[in-house]
Amino acid sequence: MRIKAFFAVGLAAFFACASGPVEIPPDMPPNKIIQSAQEASDNNKYRVAIQYYEALLERYGAVPEYLATAEYEIAFIHYKDKKYVQAREEFNMLLDRYESSQAGAYPPKFKILSDIVLARIESLGY
Repeated sequence: MRIKAFFAVGLAAFFACASGPVEIPPDMPPNKIIQSAQEASDNNKYRVAIQYYEALLERYGAVPEYLATAEYEIAFIHYKDKKYVQAREEFNMLLDRYESSQAGAYPPKFKILSDIVLARIESLGY
């Protein structure tokens, strides 16, 4: 019985840590935030990755490159997580930025990639 109780407590602690907020140092540079987010995403820790990208938006969202990076990656995570409707909306919002008067400030790669993933989402019927 003790083993089962110990296992249950350990499992509960694991899931509590896995879903909690990530401590992101306030002075963490944007490239390190992106790297940490990509590592989390590569390990299927989508909630953690999104927390890093949201921090990137909060701290460096005024820089078009970081804004586009974070918005694209969040949408792509939702796509990988099969949240197709949400991903489609997010990709379309990002693509709207490329139609604005500041379109030249955004890296072209995210427009190209967004168009590709949107076509995949549409081919799935979403």
